[in-house]
Amino acid sequence: MARKDLLDISSLSREEIDLLLGQAVPFKELFTRSVKKVPALKGKSVLMLFYEPSTRTHSSFEVAAKRLSADVTNFDVPHSSVVKGESVRETIETLQAMRTDYIVVRHGHSSLPSIIAGMTKASVINAGDGAHAHPTQALLDAFTLQEVYPEGLAGKKVLIIGDILHSRVARSTSTILKRLDAEVAFLGPGSLVPKSGPENIKRFTDYEEAMKWKPDVVYLLRVQMERQDVQFFPSLREYHRVYGITEERLKRIDGEGLWLMHPGPVNRGVELCDAAMDYSRSLINRQVENGIAVRMAVLYWLKPGGGGEEG
Repeated sequence: MARKDLLDISSLSREEIDLLLGQAVPFKELFTRSVKKVPALKGKSVLMLFYEPSTRTHSSFEVAAKRLSADVTNFDVPHSSVVKGESVRETIETLQAMRTDYIVVRHGHSSLPSIIAGMTKASVINAGDGAHAHPTQALLDAFTLQEVYPEGLAGKKVLIIGDILHSRVARSTSTILKRLDAEVAFLGPGSLVPKSGPENIKRFTDYEEAMKWKPDVVYLLRVQMERQDVQFFPSLREYHRVYGITEERLKRIDGEGLWLMHPGPVNRGVELCDAAMDYSRSLINRQVENGIAVRMAVLYWLKPGGGGEEG
């Protein structure tokens, strides 16, 4: 049964995850047609409420909504009454009066989308809240891997490298991959790999030790300097040398036939060398494309005003 909101991956059942990933398939097939729109959400309205900057997620949701024939409104936070001190509740009450059907929210504070969901009858989609969750990124990551492993992800090994501590992507994507029976490991500086957390996720601080684990997929995370109030490693150059995909490491990855992923935006020379962007088994651009199909599936699945279990 459809839900009202999508706030995180943890609250989804395996059946719901499979349903969403399955629904994304026919939506992606639309991309090859001359007419890429369907009237599924004709007459519905989608509000983009982004308190933090975004290119990929924002544009992906906007394209997804328009391909479903929904009307899209972008709430311009820097030029709204928010800068005058308007509270989130006041903002939502104002927007609720406009009878919007969906609200796509990105905010720097964890759990704020959940609070907003309790204030409105509109379906709320979490497009990233602090270091907490990014459910549609996790769904598109899983969808992308299912394309390259159509037999399923059971037993596949995914090594997630980088700033695990501050990463909502690491939390959400590792959760969905474990739900799909993949094996997950974290690699990064000791200061950025949490000591606590799921016991079934391996933790490495040494690149060579992590590669001995024999991953099938290497998933690089963006170093989030904006979320680091103290310095967790000596320098970006040093980070690239110790944990980044250098040209030498790329040759090894290529030789072993590993897949390469990154949620974007890429910090070239930090997480990845320039050559990695042209690597034949890079899934980075496919992740962007698949984000549209997955977000179409999410919008189509949710039921504004209720109609099912709360998210």
